[in-house]
Amino acid sequence: MADRIPARALVASTISPASSPNTGTPDPIQLHATAHNALGTALHHLRQPHVDAARARRKVMQALAALRGLDVALSLEG
Repeated sequence: MADRIPARALVASTISPASSPNTGTPDPIQLHATAHNALGTALHHLRQPHVDAARARRKVMQALAALRGLDVALSLEG
């Protein structure tokens, strides 16, 4: 068990910044898609006969990070 990676480190390392190639600004569409996919995957893990709450929690954290990035991206645009 000592070789497990903490969830915070895993979330931070697996999320790639969704940015436009030309401007470097976050892409709201990509961030929304990332959040949507992560929540869908979390629901999948929760609906399995053997519920994997740890994986679902990590995916929810990934979705929250994407939504925070979306909030920042939209505040920069307006």
